[in-house]
Amino acid sequence: MALSVFDLFKIGIGPSSSHTVGPMRAAFRFVRKLRTTERLTETQRVRVELYGSLALTGRGHATDKAVLLGLSGESPEDVDPEAVEPIVEGVRSEKKLLLDGNQEISFDESKDLLFLGDQTLPRHPNGMRFIASAADDKVLASEDYYSVGGGFVVDEAEAEAGCVGANEPPSPVPFEFASAAELLELAAKNDLTIAGLVRRNELAWRPDAETDAGLDGIWSAMKASIERGCRSEGVLPGGLEVRRRAVGLYLQLANEPASDGWFDRSLHPMSVGVDPLHVLDWVSLFALAVNEENAAGGRVVTAPTNGAAGVIPATIAYAARFLGIDDGGVREFLLTAGAIGSLYKRNASLSAAEMGCQGEVGVACSMAAGGLAAVMGGSSAQVENAAEIGMEHNLGLTCDPIAGLVQVPCIERNAMGAVKAINAARLALHGDGSHRVSLDKVIETMRQTGRDMQAKYKETSLGGLAVNVSVNIVDC
Repeated sequence: MALSVFDLFKIGIGPSSSHTVGPMRAAFRFVRKLRTTERLTETQRVRVELYGSLALTGRGHATDKAVLLGLSGESPEDVDPEAVEPIVEGVRSEKKLLLDGNQEISFDESKDLLFLGDQTLPRHPNGMRFIASAADDKVLASEDYYSVGGGFVVDEAEAEAGCVGANEPPSPVPFEFASAAELLELAAKNDLTIAGLVRRNELAWRPDAETDAGLDGIWSAMKASIERGCRSEGVLPGGLEVRRRAVGLYLQLANEPASDGWFDRSLHPMSVGVDPLHVLDWVSLFALAVNEENAAGGRVVTAPTNGAAGVIPATIAYAARFLGIDDGGVREFLLTAGAIGSLYKRNASLSAAEMGCQGEVGVACSMAAGGLAAVMGGSSAQVENAAEIGMEHNLGLTCDPIAGLVQVPCIERNAMGAVKAINAARLALHGDGSHRVSLDKVIETMRQTGRDMQAKYKETSLGGLAVNVSVNIVDC
């Protein structure tokens, strides 16, 4: 199984990769299946059943909206965030839906979109079933899908075959690795950095210039989400009345409007008498800005999930503004982080419904730590050490979002994850790369911890902060 860096970094919309992006992609796939099997024009009704974690936190994670968008022919990559509410409100007010954007069918959410939180499908907590029927109620097609984390989706047959939802390359990659130990061995044997090895593998999917363009596009989207977060005011949707903080923090730190120069360290040089930890305020700002955008349903980069979308952009922004890395350094960071993320995807999971938040913010912290260590001149062994530290101190992190919204504690948790990633990289660079706990061992430990963690702490909002903090939902 080979994973591309672009399997780990995907542009989409918030607030959740597994509960928004995944269901939208599943609904989109189902509609396309109806088209390719020539059942679309016969379809007069579609019923959608959401199971387990998808049902329990689906409304807070905008799963209902995602399904409506996917059935309407919208994909996470291409949907205009400004068009989301008009499309959804149109379906709800008219009780009609344009299937694939063309075929009008009746759609009553109370009957056609069911949240079955007390039931699960067999292969994953994030299961969903789509059923298309003709005018005489004859079933034309039925398909089960699983949103397995990070926006990856598999159908029943793919799940049974052990597929992970990624696109296999047209030709074999030159350096297949299934563990960090194999990755380090291959890099040493071929005199390559981790980023250099991944770049060679990416040639199995596309020419090198296209990889660079894609990486630049990912970074541009990350920067745009930071910039929008630094400009946007108001209260986040969902009813918790969480006020956006990034804009106020930006104005305190920069005393100027948000602009394309937010990462230029020459704008705000450190001076004598300034608190040296002032830098961490900027790191927190970058993370808060991204995750407030995510919580508002804006466009972000799944990195490797939406709930953890701010950790890697904040860490790269820190490196750009305070360490002066250029576009080449950003590409090296993303390629290195992609290699680390692929190990978690292959050997554990990126799904909070399986792993808790250690599988989201924990993985993002590990990826960011490794990427930062690389661009700070670390050896492959030091990169692996940084990634291990980043996860070791996130083990056991639960996912208990209040009211099922990707807001509390999720937004602040990204700021903490970015700060921890920076510290992990710096700790690793003070050593020589040798350490007691390997990245492979910490990934296996994360997997076991997630397996043993009670379901109420894994994106169900049935435990932890979700039940111990009283909330008054004002407007859902």
